[in-house]
Formats: sequence, structure tokens, C-alpha cells
Amino acid sequence: MITKKVKITAIRKVCHKDLIEKYENPIEHTCDVCEGMSWISVDGKCPEGLCSEAWKTMREFVEALSRGEGNFYDGWMKNPNSAMISCNDGFRPVSFLIEAV
Repeated sequence: MITKKVKITAIRKVCHKDLIEKYENPIEHTCDVCEGMSWISVDGKCPEGLCSEAWKTMREFVEALSRGEGNFYDGWMKNPNSAMISCNDGFRPVSFLIEAV
């Protein structure tokens, strides 16, 4: 089995203030992820410090890239050894670039 490191980079974070105002209960603490933050996954494992909810949305892609797999959805990404995945927060989603290194 091929094992590669996979780099995870927060590319974009948006905030839908109108949706927050209309639907979300006030909360004290929200997402700590900032654009430009990055992590390295080794052996397809969740890197320390990465949001556990974001990990749930990207885990399968990270694991596949760490095994040397790629080309998701038959040519979806320009770089076949990568994926662009967003976390599941509908109010302040973060888009992550995941790439084999």
C-alpha cells in the first residue's frame, strides 16, 4: 500500500450573516479556522488541531489520497491528486484544498 502525506489547506471561509440572523441561535464560540491555515495528514489520519466536523466531510478523500488514489469523479479537479471539500457548517462554511504531497 502506498502511503502519502496529504496537505489540507483552508482556502476560503465565508459567513452568511443573513442566514445566521434569521436561523441560528446565538452562540459564544464559532469556527477557529482561518484562510491560509494548513495541516498535514500522515497515513490518512486526522491532523491535530483540525476541526473534527470538517474532518468528517473530508476523511474519505484524505484516506484515498494517502493510498495513492485520486482522479475523483473522473476528472473533477485539474490536479487529479487533489480535492476541494467544504465543511458542513451552513452558516460559515470553509473550503479546503486537499492534495497529496
